[in-house]
Amino acid sequence: MTEFGFGWLTPVLSYAMACVGAALGLRCMVRALAKTGRSRRNWLINGAVAIGTGIWTMHFIAMLGFRVTGSDVRYDVPLTVLSLLVAIVVVGIGVFAVGYSRSKVLAVLVGGLIAGLGVATMHYVGMAAMNLSGTVDYNPAMVALSVVIAVVAATAALWATLAIRGPAAAFGASLVMGIAVSAMHYTGMAAVHVGLHSMHSPVDGATPMQFIFPLTVLLGSYLFLTSAFVAISPNAPRRAGNADEKQVDPVAR
Repeated sequence: MTEFGFGWLTPVLSYAMACVGAALGLRCMVRALAKTGRSRRNWLINGAVAIGTGIWTMHFIAMLGFRVTGSDVRYDVPLTVLSLLVAIVVVGIGVFAVGYSRSKVLAVLVGGLIAGLGVATMHYVGMAAMNLSGTVDYNPAMVALSVVIAVVAATAALWATLAIRGPAAAFGASLVMGIAVSAMHYTGMAAVHVGLHSMHSPVDGATPMQFIFPLTVLLGSYLFLTSAFVAISPNAPRRAGNADEKQVDPVAR
């Protein structure tokens, strides 16, 4: 078994996707907290999608380098899509908790716990979608450690939405969050033990290149293009003061 079938290409690309998702999510959350009503809701949705998509894309780009000597690796398509939805929805719960709670400290702690458990769930649902000619077992201690890392990473991400304002600070925070998400993934992978069947049997499901690669490219393109669009959009709260609350930001429609 190896996690680096393409050398350092997949770890570096997956880390970049995690950072882009984190940076875009931070940007959206800062915008959301400066707004009210429908505009705030739309920015929160954008932030949840960005962070959830970034984490999921990081996971499956990294999985492209996962190889098992003696067996093909295939993926169950419905379970893989479910893991993406879990990432977005559960991260969204944490994001909305911060966006609407009166107690920001409590919101960050509770939202971070929920979002972190969701990230861990996404990872292990994604692993359950992996089919091979053998059985997959996990080291409980390493699994527990990966969940702790996920919760800490999610809590730090939500805290950053309240504490980070400047572009340089946001960039630095996204790099740290990318490290945390990657650490969670590879800790979870370190918990894996594969026991191959004595007789090689056909493996059902889609190959990584048939399904995972096109989808990660699509989602990665979404992250980069949306990041560019948000970055060049005017910061309405600073330019128009309170008057912008009466209008819906065109990016957040």
